[in-house]
Amino acid sequence: MDKWLADKAKILSTSTLQRLHSCLNRSVKRAMARDKVRRNVVELCRVPQGQKGRPSKALNMGEAEEVLRAAEGKRLHAYIAVSLLTGARTEELRALTWDHVDLEGQPDATPPVPPYLAVWRSVRAGGDTKTRKSRRTLALPHRCVDVLWRHREEQRREQGDAWAESGLVFASAAGTALDAANVRRAFRRVLKDTSLDPDEWTPRELRHSFVSLLSDSGIPLEEISRLVGHSSTAVTELVYRKQIRPVLQGGAVVMDQIFNR
Repeated sequence: MDKWLADKAKILSTSTLQRLHSCLNRSVKRAMARDKVRRNVVELCRVPQGQKGRPSKALNMGEAEEVLRAAEGKRLHAYIAVSLLTGARTEELRALTWDHVDLEGQPDATPPVPPYLAVWRSVRAGGDTKTRKSRRTLALPHRCVDVLWRHREEQRREQGDAWAESGLVFASAAGTALDAANVRRAFRRVLKDTSLDPDEWTPRELRHSFVSLLSDSGIPLEEISRLVGHSSTAVTELVYRKQIRPVLQGGAVVMDQIFNR
């Protein structure tokens, strides 16, 4: 077991190794409870240090606007706009269908219902979202609404019957589902028309940028956590710790007042 983990440490990150170790440990414990094995050798193994993960980063406001401008007129324009301005995961957007998008809302309702997208599915096994709380309904910013109206009309003209059959909001020219590699290549083609290095950025960092821009604007962590579909603020702090600005300022404010007297 130690040798197996050491081999995996050459290609996997430390956090992935820890999750593997935890899964194996739980599996063997269940086997022991059923008298399938006599001892849990996994508990005796030390989790080795894995490869360093790729550090995440986020676009600042100027870079975000630059990317949106560069995307105009390109196939991925709507995808980039929705990802950046709603924080939806890439696996959620690739599974999004038009029957889960309302571009008009109900302005005359009480209270009014804004245009929205319902994040209820993903491309994960079984079509489920990452967690139960990942299922959420997100109001669409005006910019997303405008882009999606144009995107839908272009999609109808380009794909014809294929558009109606798949119902996918973001699809290939043939109307088939996009995969992660499709999106990554198209995203990097967009970045070639910006000052950013295409090789240094991935589509998932649009979601990181969403979190960072909200945090910089003073949106509470609890609200950000709900918008990105996390089960708790602890998850948001762990995943996006580099994007979230410090919010626990009370102690610093009081100490400044004490020592400035």
